[in-house]
Amino acid sequence: MPPLLTDEQVDAAVAALEGLVTDAMDRTGVPGVAVAVVHRDRVVHAAGFGVREVGRPETVDPDTVFQLASLSKPLASTVVAGLVGDGVVDWDDPVIASNPAFALSDPYVTANATIADLLSHRSGLQTGSGDLLEDLGWDRDHILDRLDQQPLLPFRSSYSYSNFGFTAGGEAAAVAAGTPWEDLAEQRLFERLGMADTSYRHADYEAEPNRALIHVPAGDGTWVARYTRDADAEAPAGGASSSVRDLAEWVRLQLAQGVHDGTQVIDPDALAVTHLPHSVSGPPPAPAGRAGFYGLGWNVGYDDAGRLQLGHSGAFALGAATTVSLLPGEQLGIVVLTNGSPEGIPEAVAAGFFDVAEHGEPTVDWLTFFSGLFAQLEEAEAPETDWSQPAADPQPARDLAAYTGTYANPYYGPLTVTADGDRLTMAMGPPEAPTSFPLTHYSGDVFTFESIGENATGLAGALFAVDASGTATSVRLDFYDRTGLGTFTRG
Repeated sequence: MPPLLTDEQVDAAVAALEGLVTDAMDRTGVPGVAVAVVHRDRVVHAAGFGVREVGRPETVDPDTVFQLASLSKPLASTVVAGLVGDGVVDWDDPVIASNPAFALSDPYVTANATIADLLSHRSGLQTGSGDLLEDLGWDRDHILDRLDQQPLLPFRSSYSYSNFGFTAGGEAAAVAAGTPWEDLAEQRLFERLGMADTSYRHADYEAEPNRALIHVPAGDGTWVARYTRDADAEAPAGGASSSVRDLAEWVRLQLAQGVHDGTQVIDPDALAVTHLPHSVSGPPPAPAGRAGFYGLGWNVGYDDAGRLQLGHSGAFALGAATTVSLLPGEQLGIVVLTNGSPEGIPEAVAAGFFDVAEHGEPTVDWLTFFSGLFAQLEEAEAPETDWSQPAADPQPARDLAAYTGTYANPYYGPLTVTADGDRLTMAMGPPEAPTSFPLTHYSGDVFTFESIGENATGLAGALFAVDASGTATSVRLDFYDRTGLGTFTRG
């Protein structure tokens, strides 16, 4: 259909952006925001707001580099589209044909899962598969090698968002090209678009002098740069960093069917496949409702006027929130990057921008709307047992020697429990850099520990099983048992 928005309407929305951003910053306190808008193959707006790090004077500008989190996915599918256009791979190639090391728990899925299956989250891998290994510090090869222990949902008839499933798809393309993923993205996309500040290497982000640190709420209305988030293990799915100036060039490419400054960088047919629905990510909520779809690295939808909508958000609970939103029929797109943990801020700014373009002013309090959605997501991820509540009838623990020792687990690796005086500690993860968890007695043979990393949910339980001799034979860590893989057995 022909474009419905005039230049004047888009100009009015651009003029309203500063107010949308500053309102969101005033209401949330998020330290820094950067925004870029592309319209009809021109970058019509690029600006930064706030600071890169709380307590320091350096301000955000269009060249400030942010961690993108899952905004890395549509970037990655663009890289793979480049290889498809080059004839190196095809979307429907079995992953195992490019990467013989690939394996999932069902031999049929292993033999038949394609690059498109993995990039559209329809392989059957469940949400979170591999994520907890990443939090423990395991690298990409180690994690992908253990995905074959994860139980699967129905192949191609279920949608389940999987970072490491997506990573396996990107890795297969890189293996086929004979180039490490990070180099492949640089050579096939970033260099060709002049995206000099964009990388899939965490070390490049750390070395960037003009970078925004990630922040979390401090609990008193302020924000603090408390964590480091190294997402190299899942680089295609979440490890990119970039600036809005760089990303605006990529948005131009998307809206121009793979053309950038007159050069066909990505084959238009290969790129178009990434914009098609491949999975139903959200069934219609009512007979008159619309379904949500997932393409290849893109959320795909259609608005009230029947226009194609493409978008993707990125979120690190440890301190980053990003979004990109495109209306290809209008040749219009916006990128919003923030250095604060997800509260719906970038989504609210993007939605407000399109709302002003359509209606002249925001018709919804988008920040309240999206913050409510993110609060619901956080509530849904709360642990089944609230270990912060004391036991109703607490029982004493056994002598701590009953629990000490080494416990084996084929997925997570060994767990070592040691005693120091009247305290137990467990350690797991890569042997060269294990993570230690102090254990606090809860009741009987049950202890608690503080979960860690991007997927932390607070206190978790360590439930020991003890034999007739009074010695623990196994321990189940409920936080690590989401798909039934969290039981460790004494060696």
